[in-house]
Amino acid sequence: MVALCDRHCNVIAPFVTAAGNRNESPLLRDALPRLSQMARAIGMDLQGTIVSLDGVYDCRDNRKAIFNRGMVPNIPENPRARKTSKCGRKRRFNPAIFEERFRTIERVFAWEDKFRRLLLRFERVSEVHYAFKTLAYTMINLRHYR
Repeated sequence: MVALCDRHCNVIAPFVTAAGNRNESPLLRDALPRLSQMARAIGMDLQGTIVSLDGVYDCRDNRKAIFNRGMVPNIPENPRARKTSKCGRKRRFNPAIFEERFRTIERVFAWEDKFRRLLLRFERVSEVHYAFKTLAYTMINLRHYR
């Protein structure tokens, strides 16, 4: 499970990732409608929001899905999947925003690691593990409301 969080380290919407031998990039397109639904439920406007992701999510379909939802993708180009350089204009990428993303998401992961039951996966049933992760994300979000 991967968390989509804002600049204040609030987890907005978690989404389920793939197994270790599959790429999780296609799953982002399935997670974006849930992100929009969750943002509407809490009264958050995502129009013009910058979505900063790793280079593993660099593909035309992901960029288009983010752009079609009214958000701006900030994804570094991943040259490994290309035999020749891309034609046309360079993709918009701001390294300063990317560095800020790294600090916020790593902080959320560190807070998540404080939950010992999630650090070592004791549950055999995936639904139970995802339920504990959702509970951990809820407790992380409640830190800001104390």
